[in-house]
Amino acid sequence: MKTLLGFFTPWLIYFLITFLNYFLPGRKMAGYVTDSKTGELLHYWLNGRLVLIITVAIWAILGALNWVPFDWLYEIRWYSLAGAFTFGLIFSLAIVLPYPSTGKPFLVDLFFGRLENPQFQKGRIDAKMWLYLVGAVMLELNVLSFVAHHYNSFGSLSPNILLCCGMITFFVVDYLTFEKVHLYTYDFFAERVGIKLGWGCLTFYPFLYAVVPWSTVDLPAANTPVWGLILFGIIFLSGWTLARGANMQKYFFKIDPTRSFLGIKPQTITDGNKTLLVNGFWGVSRHINYLGEVLMGVGIALSVGYPDVCWVWIYPLYYVLLLFPRQYADDKRCQRKYGSLWNQYTQKVRYRIIPFIY
Repeated sequence: MKTLLGFFTPWLIYFLITFLNYFLPGRKMAGYVTDSKTGELLHYWLNGRLVLIITVAIWAILGALNWVPFDWLYEIRWYSLAGAFTFGLIFSLAIVLPYPSTGKPFLVDLFFGRLENPQFQKGRIDAKMWLYLVGAVMLELNVLSFVAHHYNSFGSLSPNILLCCGMITFFVVDYLTFEKVHLYTYDFFAERVGIKLGWGCLTFYPFLYAVVPWSTVDLPAANTPVWGLILFGIIFLSGWTLARGANMQKYFFKIDPTRSFLGIKPQTITDGNKTLLVNGFWGVSRHINYLGEVLMGVGIALSVGYPDVCWVWIYPLYYVLLLFPRQYADDKRCQRKYGSLWNQYTQKVRYRIIPFIY
């Protein structure tokens, strides 16, 4: 019975998140991407932070009433992973197979997808926003459950585990607070929905991102000195500053090219038709936000105080393996889109991701 309940637990949670996303109040906002048929801007229903709050409240109430143990998701983590794996695979097949081929090999279509920006229920549910919302909320529930297991095992919470939980929670809340900003990011204008995004958000995102507490909550407190905890926090917040700052600067530039951000007045280059931002965060490197994501991953990996546990490094390693190839693909796309203007930009901003190194 535990195996069966564990397997279908993520299914139930995903349906709950979908229900809340659809029925809770939110904001309908225009994005950056246009409808390929009408040419009009796509609109999105945004209420992720409220969905997160309500879902976590339900988890807390069920635990307080002893209906579902606070650490249930830890106890059934392997069964839950199997259930999420299956759900993600079914979704990915359903969002790819019924639709026309892009002209690329079948396995390429299956992995990268055929539909660019699928929306359902007259736009009330956008596939990409839904996927990121489900992944983020499930990640938070996993982390809270893992921390609860640590408390049940040792009778207290170590500063390291609290720091780790705080970082991941901050990451989730930050993402869902700035949902509108992410409508202007690479995933929305350059990727389709297939296994990479579908299975990735429904399985990979909520479980791999939790690999750090997953692999260490059964271990005793690491007793990291205060200066170490502060250092790990600085690494994480430095990464967040780069990632969030770069995305916010680009967002404000997209909606109003004359608007300053953090006192940084936009400087641009143009060919008379297209314009590129060349200062601030985007003057340091072409993908400074990718460096920020990696640094956040490093901060989280270090936070638990067990750098010798190899599993904690899967998180930042994943970012390296994801973002460095993405930089190459994005630069090729920008070369096609901007032509000689992109060459001018790369002469002015020479570093791809890491300033003075790469």
